[in-house]
Amino acid sequence: MDKPIIIALDFETDEEALALLDKLDPALCRVKIGKELFTACGPQFVRTVVGRGFDVFLDLKFHDIPNTVARAAARAADLGVWMMNIHAAGGMAMMEETRKTLEAFGNDRPHLIAVTVLTSLSQEDLTAIGLNCTPQEQVLRLARLSRQAGLDGVVCSAAETSALRSEIGDDFLLVTPGIRRPEDATGDQKRVVGPAEAMANGSSYLVVGRPITRAASPLQALEEFNSAAAG
Repeated sequence: MDKPIIIALDFETDEEALALLDKLDPALCRVKIGKELFTACGPQFVRTVVGRGFDVFLDLKFHDIPNTVARAAARAADLGVWMMNIHAAGGMAMMEETRKTLEAFGNDRPHLIAVTVLTSLSQEDLTAIGLNCTPQEQVLRLARLSRQAGLDGVVCSAAETSALRSEIGDDFLLVTPGIRRPEDATGDQKRVVGPAEAMANGSSYLVVGRPITRAASPLQALEEFNSAAAG
């Protein structure tokens, strides 16, 4: 798949994010704008990044009543984003209404994917919130629900991608955060793998943050990740 790397713009200010974008080529990657940067800089920053030619994954993880999430997703689509996400735990009605709302955008409709289990959550974390199952079991359960709701894919750990591919098939996007090379620090991610392994396991897109954004040469680091992902 072309441009499998999505770079997480995990910065506090638009100046920092734009300084990184100055060093990157939109033909070689896509970018992710999450809650911190969106809260600090707002919708206009998203428009600015889109205007620079970058495909934007708007990572706001909407989770609310169906009408609220669907309307929020429509406003996100107005920004020209390439992909956005919602929480599968919001349920079938929330996911279906959001998908139907985005269909009105036709060919300009962004990909809609669902968050299954955050990669920061371990078995102990799931038990603590009352889920008596493994992370993989919960991921599979929510991925099936997302597929039934007509979504384009899910966010999942690369540890779950092989099982998801077997269960759901090839025409479903699997977006994988927590990607690290052996020399990279794992940070706050608990379920991580490298880019080559992730793609071999069936990931469609790989979300990479600090190993690229904090590298001495972000473009060189991106090219290394692209090379590894290509096998």
